[in-house]
Amino acid sequence: MVTATNKEEKAMWQCYRLLYENSTPSADFDELVEKAEFNERGQKVIDFDSYEIEEEKFYEIMDGVLKENKIKGYRAQAFRNSILLGCSPRFKKANKDEQ
Repeated sequence: MVTATNKEEKAMWQCYRLLYENSTPSADFDELVEKAEFNERGQKVIDFDSYEIEEEKFYEIMDGVLKENKIKGYRAQAFRNSILLGCSPRFKKANKDEQ
């Protein structure tokens, strides 16, 4: 198990902020966290299924945050996994015309 450093934690929050800012509908991630309710395990719950983002834009944002924060190698992969499996917006479904 890889534990995120303080720098990586800040980068994750930066990434989530940008993902939600660029999602449909657009949202303020800090506000979502602040207003989130707690589940039975005491964890805040974000309704991430209510937000969509284009897959290409998602990876563009995530890769930009990784590059800006100089997170590389297995640390970058752990970061990607955490964002993908975390509370990030879901990917927009492609239109049939685009397939």
